[in-house]
Amino acid sequence: MSSRTFWVGGNWKMNGSVAAIKDLVKDFNSGASPADVEVVIGAPYVYIPLLADSLRKDWAVAGENCYVHATGAYTGEISPEMLADVGAKWVILGHSERRNILGESSEFTAQKVVKALEAGLKVALCVGELLEEREAGTTQLVVNSQLDAVVKAVSERDWANIVIAYEPVWAIGTGKVASPEQAQEVHAAIREYLKAAVSPKVAAETRIAYGGSVNGKNCKETAQKPDVDGFLVGGASLKPEFLDI
Repeated sequence: MSSRTFWVGGNWKMNGSVAAIKDLVKDFNSGASPADVEVVIGAPYVYIPLLADSLRKDWAVAGENCYVHATGAYTGEISPEMLADVGAKWVILGHSERRNILGESSEFTAQKVVKALEAGLKVALCVGELLEEREAGTTQLVVNSQLDAVVKAVSERDWANIVIAYEPVWAIGTGKVASPEQAQEVHAAIREYLKAAVSPKVAAETRIAYGGSVNGKNCKETAQKPDVDGFLVGGASLKPEFLDI
């Protein structure tokens, strides 16, 4: 049995309104949440103060992105220090939508990871392959490459504040879900990669969550796999169903 604390993150993406969030928080605050599961809600910047003030205190709030500088002439960007200042404890970095829609490289993501950790935030680091990469048999090469940039940029002790979220891009928002066996295979390979690239200790202790069309019905079997340490949940995190996960 793993000693790693199970981790469940919600990623609201560009969704929400004050009224809808107040209703959802009411549901979340009144629902059961096991003490041995760490829960984090990622919300658009503008709603973080509302969440930090109203969400149950045994759950944490995350930003969905940040920039690589604390202050400066970077119109429209948000620094990790600003996220921390308004109550965020975590930030989601490297999500496939940042990589594939907005063109952010693994090296730029790694810079963000460094700055977020320096600002005292914990990081949910997303990695994952496109459908054509899986079909070409290059899933692990892609994932390892995305991890390489971060391994080169952070220290061994920094990994205590990083959760890796494996999100196959072909399963995000598509209704397709990696089978429990597919998730386990990639998670185990990530752990082997960390063992070689960082250390056996980091490989054993780093939590690896699965993300990609996770819901209350399909999560149960995947959660039982030995190298699956949690979930990063998209659409279902905007519903009371998130409590089931």
